Amino acid sequence: MKLKFALAGVLVAACGLVQAAQMPKEINIAYVKAPFNLQNMVMKDQARLEKAFEKYGTTVRWHTITSGAKQAQAMAAGSLDFSAVMNTASLLSTNGAGNPVLVANGVAHPSDNFALVGKLGAKMSVKDLKGKKVAGPRGTVLHQVLIAALQKEGMSIKDVEFLAMDLPAAQSALLSGNVDAALQAASGVIKAEEAGCKVITTAKGLVNVNLVLTVRKAFADQYPDAVKEVVRVQRETLQWINENKKAAIELGAKEHGISYKDAETLAKWSNFYDVVTEEDIKGLDVDQKFLIENNLMQKAVDVNALVLPVARQ
Repeated sequence: MKLKFALAGVLVAACGLVQAAQMPKEINIAYVKAPFNLQNMVMKDQARLEKAFEKYGTTVRWHTITSGAKQAQAMAAGSLDFSAVMNTASLLSTNGAGNPVLVANGVAHPSDNFALVGKLGAKMSVKDLKGKKVAGPRGTVLHQVLIAALQKEGMSIKDVEFLAMDLPAAQSALLSGNVDAALQAASGVIKAEEAGCKVITTAKGLVNVNLVLTVRKAFADQYPDAVKEVVRVQRETLQWINENKKAAIELGAKEHGISYKDAETLAKWSNFYDVVTEEDIKGLDVDQKFLIENNLMQKAVDVNALVLPVARQ
């Protein structure tokens, strides 16, 4: 009888080891609070991932990488497993360049939170940008917004002097008068307006902005259960946000250094979601065609294959 119990104990221990073996020793995930990523901010603040993976002995490491292009580079190098927020322009571009990154969950459709902002004190139109300096992150959805805005007015990216830089640098260049316009997102738009700048156009009506949780394919193939766990945590976080809106928005306001009222507006404009729909996948196809036509993507990929089954459930 004692032998049976001993064998049973060994089997239980073995099963535990198998389960643990399905999880990585560590997870590296990008912390991205912009444009107004409440899921990410709450997850990190409440250590939700750390608590979820503690039982597996998995360490969660956060990395502040705001640029979609730099996130993709880190994923290609294997130093980053997840991006809590990646815009679909960056997602498509990196896959077109041969770096397989997949969609694990939806995050937001924040078209109102992305904008092209003019210099201090000037009321400018898109047409006024001809021959002017415009700053912003290259190869991102904001870059896509600029091109779409120019095309709508019968212009092209060649009609402006585009200076590639991240969002904080673009805002500094705008407020110092070194550029005539800058691409900005969420609290960056609000702060620019408070300083005296005016919005030239938002992404609404130009680009269907879609932000998603992404994972490098090699990690997803090796640790599918870890991917499911991260998705579960993110979805439970969104549920908590919906049930505790005031507390969540207060956290977002603190993280972005803005008022509660402004944070409340950004949250409303964010259109948070989780399950990826067929409409979202069709949007990926539309975005891909746009990116290829404008030389922002090297070659076409199967957009349907970029979305993991867990993202659709």
